[in-house]
Order: sequence, then C-alpha cells, then structure tokens
Amino acid sequence: MSLFKKLSHASPFFLIAGPCVIEEMDTMFRIAEHLVNLARKSGIELIFKSSYKKANRSSGDSYSGPGMEAGLKLLAKLKAEFGFPLLTDVHECAEVKAAAEVCEILQIPAFLSRQTDLIQAAAMTKRIINIKKGQFMAPEDMRSAALKANAVGNEDILLTERGSSFGYHNLVVDFRGFAIMREFGLPIVYDVTHSLQRPSLGTSSGGNPEYAMMMAQAAIATGKVTGLFVETHIDPAKAKSDAATMLPLAQMERLIINCKKIGNTVEELGAEL
Repeated sequence: MSLFKKLSHASPFFLIAGPCVIEEMDTMFRIAEHLVNLARKSGIELIFKSSYKKANRSSGDSYSGPGMEAGLKLLAKLKAEFGFPLLTDVHECAEVKAAAEVCEILQIPAFLSRQTDLIQAAAMTKRIINIKKGQFMAPEDMRSAALKANAVGNEDILLTERGSSFGYHNLVVDFRGFAIMREFGLPIVYDVTHSLQRPSLGTSSGGNPEYAMMMAQAAIATGKVTGLFVETHIDPAKAKSDAATMLPLAQMERLIINCKKIGNTVEELGAEL
C-alpha cells in the first residue's frame, strides 16, 4: 500500500511531528527517537517533520535553518536510522527536486498556498503534497489549490488547517472548515501548534501551547480530521525557532493517548449511526 493510501485510511489518525527547524544532530536524534518509540507504542503512523529553511521569519536576525544541502543530508541520516517518512517545506521551485529526492511529503507553506508555479513544481515530483491553508484563505479556496496539483497529474494531496488571521496578533480555527475541506475527498490535517501562534509579537511570534491538548482533542472529535501536525521539542524554550509555540516532547504521549481514545470513540459512534 502506498504511503498516501496509508495516510488516507489512518485509524484513528496519523501524526506529523518534529521540531520546527533542523537543529544540531544530537537534538534531532533524541526527538526522532522519542517520537518513533511513541508511534510504535501507540500504533500511530508517524511522519517526521522539520525544515531545512524557514523563509518566513518575524525578524531578519531569526534563525532560519542550516540550509537545503546540510539540512537534507541530516534528514536523510535520520530516515536511514529510523525508517520513517519525511516532510519538509519547500519555498521556491528551485528547491523542489532536491527535497523530493529525500522527503516523501513536500509541504507548501501557508503564505505560499496560492503560488501556482510552486504547487505544480512540487506536484510534478509525484511526491505527496501537503498544502497549508493560508491564514487569509477561506476553506473553500483550498479546492482551487488542490486542483492546481491535479492539473499536472498528482492526486496525492493533503490539506492542512492552521488557523485564520483574527485581528493583528492572533489566529482562530473555525472547525466548520474541516468539514468543508473534507468534502473535496482529500485527507485533512490539523496543524495544532501553528494555529496557536501569536504572529509577529515584536521580533518573534508568541504562542499559547497550553491549549494544544484541548484543540487537538476537539479537532479529532469532529470526525473530519485524518492527521495531526504538532511541532515539538525537548526544551521549547531553547528551540531555535517557534520556541513560544512548540509542545514539550514530554507531553506528546498524553496528547496521542487522549486523541486516540477520542478518535476510536468517534469511529465507533459512526459505525452505529
């Protein structure tokens, strides 16, 4: 079975998780090892996520990653060690080929979700494409984004909700969006930690990760979400990117256990209706 089919039929959900940006090898290895053990213990399909570059930073001085060549090399080492599929962001068409040689899923960042050339360049690699819904887009707008990938022969598409702009420094998640996007016939992912960002608070983004557990559980309870996206770190306060948003690695097991219980209950209720 292809990876996309596995994700499409994941029960009760699959997990995309990892640190925001690639850091030193020891930190990456420890996070990866912990997530792999949790995935095996819980029976959840894991995709390891980290970015070799984050082009969208609040400040020009913010850490943006080790760069494509060094970052992809490190991700390849982790995949060889643990055997998990990888997801990373691509920001420009020129990055797509190299990223596709290492990663099974190419992610279109939210602020680039209307960029036709980028979506189609990524789609033409035949890798799975994860398109994040821009904070400025309505759920129904994502049909057009998916059709751009379809137009070049790729139907392996994930759509990710990460919240909508609410005033200047906040995001809100309208759970109706999960149902609207699910009507397109594609797996829907909820980006738990990014939806809890407080964008551009000074020279960095803030966040409210204390609500991550509640929001993840509520999203799974809708019965419309197939995957959860959670950025996590051993010590978020020392993380080089999204320090105010990432969930502590020590809390990941409880999140998985709680969401799995809720997801199983939703599936049981659906079978009885």
